[in-house]
Amino acid sequence: MKIVFMGTPDFAVGALQALIEAGHQVAAVVTQPDKPKGRGKELQMTPVKACAIAHDIPVFQPVKIKDPEAVAALRGYQADIFVVAAFGQILSEEILAMPKYGCINIHASLLPKYRGAGPIQWAIIDGEKKTGVTIMQMEKGLDTGDMLMQTEVEITSRETADTLHDKLAAAGARLIVEALTKIEAGQVVARKQNDAESCYAKMLTKSMGRIDWSMEAEKLDCLIRGLISWPGAATLLRGKTLKIWEEEPADADSFEAQTAAKEPGTVLAVEKDAFYVQTGAGVIKVTEVQPEGKRRMAVKDFLLGYPIKAGEMFTAFTPQ
Repeated sequence: MKIVFMGTPDFAVGALQALIEAGHQVAAVVTQPDKPKGRGKELQMTPVKACAIAHDIPVFQPVKIKDPEAVAALRGYQADIFVVAAFGQILSEEILAMPKYGCINIHASLLPKYRGAGPIQWAIIDGEKKTGVTIMQMEKGLDTGDMLMQTEVEITSRETADTLHDKLAAAGARLIVEALTKIEAGQVVARKQNDAESCYAKMLTKSMGRIDWSMEAEKLDCLIRGLISWPGAATLLRGKTLKIWEEEPADADSFEAQTAAKEPGTVLAVEKDAFYVQTGAGVIKVTEVQPEGKRRMAVKDFLLGYPIKAGEMFTAFTPQ
């Protein structure tokens, strides 16, 4: 098939690579414009652009994909199908109808659950046991199009948004190759989504990472694992931000005496490689942190420079 591939972040790279290796003709890659990054504010290309350049594939980076000039450029590629994976712009109905087989999207959830911008993170935050990838026919609604193929992916007990991202990216890469073969052969049966079963995976915000120790330990654990890369989950210790990287719910029965009448956020115990914090219900064992302005480190290293004792309190951020 002659394909125009639209994608931007790391999640989309595996799919592009798989399509190339499967022998499809990728006429062009459409990705977001380069953006300034780092202290020097140097322009940095998107991961998908880097992959395209490595394979000598033409790259198109429209500021607005709906502009007439961009639409004309897309039409000029005369592609059989547009494959979209985390592109970052909304396609117009004119674009959706342009290719012979329309536009299909690699979406990181088992639709109709988790439509929207943050399906990977919200599956972790909500404590799901499984998620997956859906290849869907795109329409004007937000992730509402007909489902063409799906594959399930297990969410393990210590899964983070980062590890799940990589599993889903790999699953999506495998599934899109299979889907294109079946689409071209006319072997795909489209299924309507049941809107009654849908839920929206809203965009993450920085404020979501402010730890509320009054949450239950299990729910707080899911939140921290779901926000691991961005925005990250953090608390305040002696007025300074402390990011929590690794933790797990502890055996609350071991702290039954200490938890009686203890306020959420109280440090219950400190060991050489961990400290334990009271939550609204249960206890969290913290094993890796990142102090403000420092690198991430194991708690045993953190305690060498920031000794804490049982009875100390983690405090909440001031509401803004």
